[in-house]
Amino acid sequence: MTSLIRLEGVGKRYGRGTAVLAGVDLDVPAGRVIGILGSNGSGKSTLLRILAALSRETSGTVVGSPRVGYLPDRFPAGQRMSARAYLRHMARIDGLVDLSAIEPLLDRLALVGGPDAPLRTLSKGNAQKVGLAQAVLAEPDLLILDEPWSGLDVEAHTVLGEIVAETKERGASVVFTDHRAAAVHAHADDVFRMDAGNLTRVAAKAETATRIVLHGPAGDWSAEPGVSQAVAEGERIVLTVEAGHADAVLLRALNQGFSVREVAPCSR
Repeated sequence: MTSLIRLEGVGKRYGRGTAVLAGVDLDVPAGRVIGILGSNGSGKSTLLRILAALSRETSGTVVGSPRVGYLPDRFPAGQRMSARAYLRHMARIDGLVDLSAIEPLLDRLALVGGPDAPLRTLSKGNAQKVGLAQAVLAEPDLLILDEPWSGLDVEAHTVLGEIVAETKERGASVVFTDHRAAAVHAHADDVFRMDAGNLTRVAAKAETATRIVLHGPAGDWSAEPGVSQAVAEGERIVLTVEAGHADAVLLRALNQGFSVREVAPCSR
């Protein structure tokens, strides 16, 4: 696989304090979703900032400089401007000429107050939606998300999962952090754990299925690769999808106009 960015023995230390990162090795291939587990203070946010070229490593080497979209763990939403004005301003800074995707993206994320909502009036979850829109607007090669599901409402959780799948589908990569193992395993191709500045790969979980609930006309979902069970209840379709096939099934559903009501891991 082609590598987008690679960290080789990367360390990070502030002043003479304890090392925040210690000899981290990480390769991010194109078209992969990488999830990083870790508690607060483990170093995972520092790792993401180095991947996003917002912080410099103290030691080691970073190889590669992909176009990055970055969502911090807490979006700075104290500005007086509206969500639309902010996104237009940031898009122009990024050199984006076509700004027509801004409002449809905010509509998809169901931003409370709509595009004209002043950023300083938004809740943490709605500010997170604006930050996510900024991160994905220019279709980056590498989408970096720090605790992206934190504070989002249920509907936005589903949309975020769709965005992660779509990013992978177009050949770009995603690196995200979360402190919940179930959430990381549900969305990531490769899972790592950050603990006291050390990054280790987590062994793949036992075969896991994903429960996907759709709304729309019933079709022959049982013939879709990876779908082990399809139950139609009127316009509500409940799918059980084997590990590794959930992204493809979600994309087919979206492309055919289905509404995605639920995506959740379930043990088989």
